[in-house]
Amino acid sequence: MKLRNDFLYIGDGSDNTVKTFNAETGRFLGSFVPSGDHGLNGPRGLIFDHEGNLLVTNQNVGQPQNGDVLKYNGQTGAFLGELVKSNAPGAPFAPRGIVLSKQNVLFVADMGDFAFDTGIEVPGELRMYNGFTGAFIGNLDHSGFSPFHPRGLVFGPDGLLYVSAFDFLDPNKGWVLRFDTKTNKLLDVFISNDDIKDLHRPEGLVFGPDGNLYVTSFRANVNDTDKILVVNRHTRKLLDKIDLDAVAQPRAFAQAILFGPNGKLFVPITGNGPDTGSVRRYNIHHHKTFDVFVPPASAGGPLGMPWYLTFGNTDPATLDYEGDREESSDHHQHHPPHESSDESSS
Repeated sequence: MKLRNDFLYIGDGSDNTVKTFNAETGRFLGSFVPSGDHGLNGPRGLIFDHEGNLLVTNQNVGQPQNGDVLKYNGQTGAFLGELVKSNAPGAPFAPRGIVLSKQNVLFVADMGDFAFDTGIEVPGELRMYNGFTGAFIGNLDHSGFSPFHPRGLVFGPDGLLYVSAFDFLDPNKGWVLRFDTKTNKLLDVFISNDDIKDLHRPEGLVFGPDGNLYVTSFRANVNDTDKILVVNRHTRKLLDKIDLDAVAQPRAFAQAILFGPNGKLFVPITGNGPDTGSVRRYNIHHHKTFDVFVPPASAGGPLGMPWYLTFGNTDPATLDYEGDREESSDHHQHHPPHESSDESSS
C-alpha cells in the first residue's frame, strides 16, 4: 500500500518516541508514538509490515529484560501489542536493524553485548520470527564467523540478506556479510575492513537507486572522519565516500540511513556537535550536496538522538523507496550496558 502524501518516521532515543515529518517538506508533525509508550525504551529498527502496521525494535536500554518488537497501528499510532515478547523464547537481547521478507519472515539483528568489566560476551544472532504471530522460528547459521555482532540488515538486489557487523573488542574492524535465506546460512563476507580500510563499526546499510551499497562507517580515531561509504555491488570496490564531519571538528555521525523521495539519501545526525538532531538530505548525483531537511536540536529541531528511520512507502525487505514509482489513493493518511550510540563502541 502506497501513501499519496508520504511521511517520514524516525525513532528518537533521547525521549523514546517515534516522530513524524512530512516526507517532502520536513515539517514536524508530532510524536507518532509518544514517549515511552508501552515500555518503548531505545527505539531502533522501524518498518511497516504488510498490513500497514509500524514495527519497532525496542532495545530496552538499561533494563533487566531482553529487547522486544512492538507493534503500532500505522494510521493512528495506537499500541497493538508486543509482536515479539521480551520474555518469549528467542527474544533478542539487543535488537537493532529489522526487515520483513515477502514471505512475512521477520529478520532482527540482535547485536548481543560485551561486558568489559567482567569479560562476559553475549553472542549476537540473526533472529527470525513469524511476521504475523511473532513466534520465534530460529537463528540464521553464522558458524565459522566469530565474533558475530550484527547491527543493520537489508535484502539486496540479488535476494541475499546483507548484514553489517562489528567487534566490541576491536572497534576499527567491520564487515558486511551475506546470508542466503533459502538455506539460512552465511554465504560469504561481502566486504571487510581488510578490503576497505575505512569500514569501521558499520551499521546502517542500503542500496541506492544506482545499485550501489551505501553503508555508514565511524571514525577510527581523532584524525579520521565519520562517513558513508559507497561500494560497487558487483566489484565490491569502494567507489566514493561522503564525509559527515571534519577532522578536529565536532562529530556528526549516522547510525542509519535511507533513500527517500526523489532519490535523495536521508541521513539522521547524532554526535556531539551543533548538527546533532538534524536530518540531512543528500543529492548523491550533484557532488554529494545536501540540504538540512530537519533542523538540529541546537536550532530548535525536535530530534535529540535520531537513529533508524522509515517512510510509509519504504519496502520493508529491500528498504527501497517505492513512492516515486507508483502511488495509490486507497491508503489512509494518517542502552543497556548494550549501546546507546556509536560513542560507546569507539
